[in-house]
Amino acid sequence: MDLGIAGKRALVLGGNRGIGQGIAQALVREGVHVAITGRDVERMNAAVVELRACHAGAQVEAFAVDLADTASLELFAAKVTKGFGPIDILVNNTGGPGYGGASGRGITEWTSSFNDMVLSVITLTDALLPGMRQRQWGRVMTVVSSGVVQPIPILGVSNTLRNALVAWSKTLSMEVAKEGVTVNVLVPGRIDTERVRLTDEAVAQKDGITAEEAKRRSTSTIPMGRYGAPAEFGALAAFVAGMPASYITGSMLRCDGGNIRSV
Repeated sequence: MDLGIAGKRALVLGGNRGIGQGIAQALVREGVHVAITGRDVERMNAAVVELRACHAGAQVEAFAVDLADTASLELFAAKVTKGFGPIDILVNNTGGPGYGGASGRGITEWTSSFNDMVLSVITLTDALLPGMRQRQWGRVMTVVSSGVVQPIPILGVSNTLRNALVAWSKTLSMEVAKEGVTVNVLVPGRIDTERVRLTDEAVAQKDGITAEEAKRRSTSTIPMGRYGAPAEFGALAAFVAGMPASYITGSMLRCDGGNIRSV
């Protein structure tokens, strides 16, 4: 299927590894010019080489950014737009907070995590959205976690704060729909990434079992019996970015192997 987005420009947060890189690869293969971000410069440079190999005609660039420094994000958006070009597709994909429940975390941790995971996304989107509205075309996709639907016991802070992004996305989608901009939430299940492996290790430590046993327990709850691949999640993101998905907005779309029990 031709998604009709060759030549568009995308900014993929965290596109240097895991789910973010899977999304970046899927977009590059569609001929989208992609800018990725991260804090690990060495890993970003390696990811750029890998991404450029996916499509000879697609431009791929990397920009270092610390999303925790929200005060600098407007300037960062201007830097990307000037050096790379106007952004048509924004993929908000941030890291997660520390492991643990929802109680006893402390106000400092809540405030810091809100800044990193929520305020950073809102600030950067606000900086790039005017261009999309002016051009009457845009895609804003925010990657959250299956914990927004089915809370994950060991991810209390993530469950809470990512739900704020769900409500923000739905509200924003109604404000920009008539201007050709879609706003959607992408919900990954257990995708085989470094973050999921760390989660298995955290569960193993909590329950006094091996990481291998924690993974076995986890996959046993997934109807497909396995973790997903970043490329499978990337395919979902590429479709939502594409022209055939122009009438999909204000939605949560899941890629979880059937793990979430609700419809």
